[in-house]
Amino acid sequence: MASLICISSQMEQPIEHSPWSENIIIADADYADRVAFNLIVNFERMIGRRIPQADMAQWLVCVALDGGLRTASDTHVVLLHNRDRSRLENFTPSQFDTELNGQAFRDDQLGEFTISAVTAEDQLVCHDDLLLDIVGTALQQPEVKRVMIVPNAEEGTLYDDLRETLRRQDADDKRVTVFTMEPLQGGNFRQEMLGYSLMAALGIRSDELANG
Repeated sequence: MASLICISSQMEQPIEHSPWSENIIIADADYADRVAFNLIVNFERMIGRRIPQADMAQWLVCVALDGGLRTASDTHVVLLHNRDRSRLENFTPSQFDTELNGQAFRDDQLGEFTISAVTAEDQLVCHDDLLLDIVGTALQQPEVKRVMIVPNAEEGTLYDDLRETLRRQDADDKRVTVFTMEPLQGGNFRQEMLGYSLMAALGIRSDELANG
């Protein structure tokens, strides 16, 4: 698996003005961080060993695989976070401004992943509205073929709003995958379990679960 150590392009343009890749991962990073923490606490107790922080690059590669990517391509990752959070607590690398935003890594099988860390700061939208706005914009780009979304589907109305956004968009030419911690009422998109990719990034092996 790739590690986020091979740095390439520095992306300074606003997300709406940046070139769009064929594959887009749009993730609520704060939510993913909280889920990773819960998995660490629960599985350390279950399997009886310390679990390290999740490898960000490995997680993104697993999300791309679960989203259907199989061959080398370009993938743009958008990590949304609240303005009062400067870092992730349960991932490595973790600092949004210095270690994630504008950085990139290359996976031998799936190609290059470039990362943007985005907040609602300086925009008259809230956290969830920004996610919906980026999803809607991505779906309108002809060069985008695959959209993978990691929302906080456990609180508020975001999941229902996202499902309605996807229903309104004419996205028949795109493969859209939504990642949740449990199966939810579907729509015109695929669903995958978020826990699988996070467990892989945390180094939790299936044989450990069988023996736990």
